Amino acid sequence: MNSRILNVLEFDQVKQQLAPYLVTDQGKKTLTKLFPLTNPSKITQRLAETSDAQKIQRLRGGIPIPKLENIEPHLKRIQIGADLNGVEIAQITRVLSTTSEVTRFFAELAELDIELTRAYTFNEELVVLPELTKRFKQAIEDDGRVTDDASEELRQLRQQIRRNEKVIRETFDGLIRGNNTKYLSDAIVTIRNERYVIPVKQEYRGIFGGVVHDQSASGQTVFVEPKQIVSLNNKLRQSQLAEKNEILRILAELSAELVPYQKEIHHNAYILGQFDFMNAKAQYAKQLNATIPTVSEKNEVVFLSARHPLIDQTHVVPNDIVIGKEYQAIVITGPNTGGKTITLKTLGLLQLMGQAGLAIPVAEESQMGIFSQIFADIGDEQSIEQSLSTFSSHMTNIVSIIDQVDDRSLVLFDELGAGTDPQEGAALAISILDAIGAKNAYVMATTHYPELKVYGYNRAQTINASMEFDVDTLSPTYRLLIGVPGRSNAFEISKRLGLPTEIIDQAHQIMDGESQDLNEMIADLEERRKMAEIEYTQLRDEVKEADRLRKELADATAYFYAERDSQIDEAKKEANRIVKEAKEESDKLIRQLRKMQLEGKHQVIKEHQLIDAKTQMNQLQHDEVLQKNKVLKKAKAAKTLKVGDEVKVTSYGQRGELIKSLGNGQWQVQMGILKMTISEDDIEVLQQEKSPKQRVVHTVQSNQQAHVSPQLDLRGKRYEEALNEVDQYLDAAILANYPQVTIVHGKGTGALRQGIVNYLQNHRSVKSFGFAPNNQGGNGATIVVFK
Repeated sequence: MNSRILNVLEFDQVKQQLAPYLVTDQGKKTLTKLFPLTNPSKITQRLAETSDAQKIQRLRGGIPIPKLENIEPHLKRIQIGADLNGVEIAQITRVLSTTSEVTRFFAELAELDIELTRAYTFNEELVVLPELTKRFKQAIEDDGRVTDDASEELRQLRQQIRRNEKVIRETFDGLIRGNNTKYLSDAIVTIRNERYVIPVKQEYRGIFGGVVHDQSASGQTVFVEPKQIVSLNNKLRQSQLAEKNEILRILAELSAELVPYQKEIHHNAYILGQFDFMNAKAQYAKQLNATIPTVSEKNEVVFLSARHPLIDQTHVVPNDIVIGKEYQAIVITGPNTGGKTITLKTLGLLQLMGQAGLAIPVAEESQMGIFSQIFADIGDEQSIEQSLSTFSSHMTNIVSIIDQVDDRSLVLFDELGAGTDPQEGAALAISILDAIGAKNAYVMATTHYPELKVYGYNRAQTINASMEFDVDTLSPTYRLLIGVPGRSNAFEISKRLGLPTEIIDQAHQIMDGESQDLNEMIADLEERRKMAEIEYTQLRDEVKEADRLRKELADATAYFYAERDSQIDEAKKEANRIVKEAKEESDKLIRQLRKMQLEGKHQVIKEHQLIDAKTQMNQLQHDEVLQKNKVLKKAKAAKTLKVGDEVKVTSYGQRGELIKSLGNGQWQVQMGILKMTISEDDIEVLQQEKSPKQRVVHTVQSNQQAHVSPQLDLRGKRYEEALNEVDQYLDAAILANYPQVTIVHGKGTGALRQGIVNYLQNHRSVKSFGFAPNNQGGNGATIVVFK
């Protein structure tokens, strides 16, 4: 990507906004190397890293990366055999401990089955050095101080130092208190030349003996090391020198331990820097309310609700910018200060950000292209001074663009053809757009020339656009209108500002008819756009309401099926329990029968005893449940019993024949060789076999007393049975003089419906037939008209 476009579209300012979110030197170094890419696979990887970071940001607040310094110089020093100081080792220790913490962090994410595209791959490249990390954390504090635990020798030396300092303090306390206070300039203990001393007045310098190490600027005070302290200071100094040497030895030892792991530590620092950069991209995206666009292989750019990232997001006006699908060139016309140039820059900058792997401030379901080059010729559109040098500069840039452009290029022109004679400028602008279009490049251009409105209307793959202007408030709305060319609105603005009507009318007459027709066309287009926008808003609201109702219905259906399955499960459990109880009772009855047979000494059990046992088994069912069943009660009430009926006695499970009625709901029933009195509630009539080829036709007495229904319902019936009933029904309907009837067959698989259609086609009395209206069943019912 050419460097000029990065400056023109202010890509570096985006990087400056990203910088405050970085906490590692390696992350900042990665930012300096951030540029738009042209390789699709690498762009996809960069976007995936940003997407992972956004997901981690939402779920866990980001990857735990602390502030890390640049450790490359430290690793180079130990590579040549130098020893590191405490601060340098502490910085390397922070990298080691952060590596361990980040590895644990991603292990927890993996256990939670959180899907990530690229972050796990980066984490796998980290090399954890647990023993080395433990050793260094034990020996070095965060500020670089060597701890007492670094070695046993160092611990003992520091304990000795603390004891010496305590003795010195106690000795000094005896010297600076009491009568000796009058000899001191101040009753304090201080340090000179790394030895403890007291400030003594000049005239009493010999009172305490010892050594004078310094004096004040005025000469009135000398700093004396009393003779009682000299030997104590000597011991303390010796211990301090020994401590210093031990610290140097420990640092040298720790430096040597790092040598075998230089490459691993260096790579860990790099990976942590990448995680830091991912964190920063996620935080920046959150600030902008940005999203990850999908990548279009066909370079179809669809930026929905696109916002310029460098404008205050609370005031910027979002616009839908679409190019590459139905058209590859957009010509934006209209007056200045409407937002044309910002729209131009928004398209270019968002595309650069996307190709650099950053989230962009657009709505969900947006998509970006991949351009090998993005070119721009953008000047100060607010300037009213144009000179030959300015025109020449623009033209030189345009010539360079035309030489390099191809079908994978995006070209942005601001005020194309400006800076020269309007007629010549408009002609040049049209020719330049044609030349760019001949190379199948993608173009967005802004212009003031009205000739380009006609160009955008007539050229293939080209569309007009404009920035909306509110005539009522005399201010731009900064909304991009695709498909609507811009107009100056000069007459409307002048009229609202008070310019006399006669002057405006005269101006209308001066304008040629073609210009007036063009403005009228634009006004009509704007009116149609507003109407379409209103209809779209209403339709969108209706679709949202339909989606809400559909979701509610789906939830209710899911609840119904869940409840149904639950009830079935409960019923099965209850049935199993009843069967188990029945089996236990039946086993008990069988045991009793066997006992009776044994007691009777091989006597055969009589038939009435078996029937009684069978009755007891049948009575195991829950009669109270059956008594509450309204369907069964209704069925029993509907049955009629007569002498000679073949019946089944339900309590015995035996077939029999009705002999005679005994009254009070009792019947005498012949079962085999037995005659028994049975309640009619315990009797079930067995269905008689139907006579073959029996034809039942609805009774018709007269036209006025027809008992045939005008509608036949066949739902739930078998195919042959249904067609047979249709044949009988049509004969009865014709006899009843019905002009038409309705056959309800349902939708189902369509087999019955097709069978009825085939039958009606061959019926001699049918004049016509067809499916019922939607409010009467649709294709689930057929209306038949008779001749």
